[in-house]
Amino acid sequence: MSLVEVIGRFPQGARVGELIAALDAPPPQRTLQGHLSRLVDQHRVTVTGKGVAHRYHRPVPQEGTASSADHEIDRQIDSLPLTPEAMAIRAKVTAPLSQRKPVGYNRAFLDAYSPNETYYLPDDTRRRLAAAGRVYQDRRPAGTYAREIHNRLLIDLSWNSSRLEGNTYSLLETQRLLELGAAAEAKDAREAQMILNHKAAIELLMDDSVDVAFNRYTICNLHALLSDHLLADQGACGRLRSKPVAITGTLFCPLGVPQLIEECFDEFLAKAEAIADPFEQAFFAMVQIPYLQPFMDVNKRVSRLAANIPLIRGNLCPLSFIDVPDRQYTGGVLGVYEQNTVVYLRDVFVWAYLRSSDRYSAVRQTLGEPDPFLLRHRTDIKDFVRAVVKAGLSKVDAVAWIRDRIAGTTPFDERERLIEAVETELMCLHEGSIARYKLKPSEFNAWQATWK
Repeated sequence: MSLVEVIGRFPQGARVGELIAALDAPPPQRTLQGHLSRLVDQHRVTVTGKGVAHRYHRPVPQEGTASSADHEIDRQIDSLPLTPEAMAIRAKVTAPLSQRKPVGYNRAFLDAYSPNETYYLPDDTRRRLAAAGRVYQDRRPAGTYAREIHNRLLIDLSWNSSRLEGNTYSLLETQRLLELGAAAEAKDAREAQMILNHKAAIELLMDDSVDVAFNRYTICNLHALLSDHLLADQGACGRLRSKPVAITGTLFCPLGVPQLIEECFDEFLAKAEAIADPFEQAFFAMVQIPYLQPFMDVNKRVSRLAANIPLIRGNLCPLSFIDVPDRQYTGGVLGVYEQNTVVYLRDVFVWAYLRSSDRYSAVRQTLGEPDPFLLRHRTDIKDFVRAVVKAGLSKVDAVAWIRDRIAGTTPFDERERLIEAVETELMCLHEGSIARYKLKPSEFNAWQATWK
């Protein structure tokens, strides 16, 4: 039964809580609210009241009106093919909650995994993913590929990962927010914050691609960036949780003892970092981080970005969850929670990765080969450009400042080339490209008045 049809069962309109109780397999409340917002935008659902009186209604259909649109969400679910084993798990995790068994965290699920001996992904699957995701035949600096498609990846991964959490920003609204700093009108400020947090976390992975790893620094800082100003307790950002949590839409109960959470988190990090195959490493993170729930919230977002650590480090195609139906992804995670099986989530992961590799192969065909010199000095170039803009230097002052700074930090035979590169970046800088230099529109506009 579609969501619109469920709403139609409430003649006086339905509250969000009533819909959660009425759905056989309700998604997380935030995801459900995202669906409802889209249905309202499509005029397939109407709303009345505010606050506690806020209700959703199914419009009375006029004679001759087609009803096929009511099944849009269900058709999206079927767009991702599943193996028979995954279909069997899907049937279990989409059964009414009354028919599902309450379960707690099973530490043996983590303990039984032996890096490079246990595999969630079969050999042929790993080879298939490697063939699709391998870009270079030679060894290049870590993160080269991700930086080639920097702008496209920032938008795609920020939008899709946020969308899987019920965020209602469109792709174009996300692009405007990330490139121009322009928040969409009539949208919750938390949605803009979520997307901007993704941008900051993705930039951490790309800027520090040599040093990021499955360690406390990386995973906790990913959480701190992704959860910034989204948790009731700002002090919980980047910290392991010290109290129990509950997850909507499931009877799974995560660990509640802080000492055990810490032990399992350290065990997860050690095993993840020891895995040699980058795709197995990525999928292991997508399985074990949400299952452990090491943080108060935002765990699935952390897992989706952490899955990109080995891919970015290995110059493989990144994973941006393009076109992944949110209820398929949620179902795969529920299979881990309630059944301790990865088969459903594995189907989602493999399909999503192949989809991403197709997208970025097409994007890369429009790009030239990266210049090794510019790659080696990418951080310096960004720092110089950002400093010139923030200082509000004119063209005359900038020339002298750049030459002076580079003379003190760069080998003699590279100075002129680096000066040229910085000056070229400044000449090409525009409001749509300032995000890569971590500049605000207000800083850029103030600088432009002096520069021109």
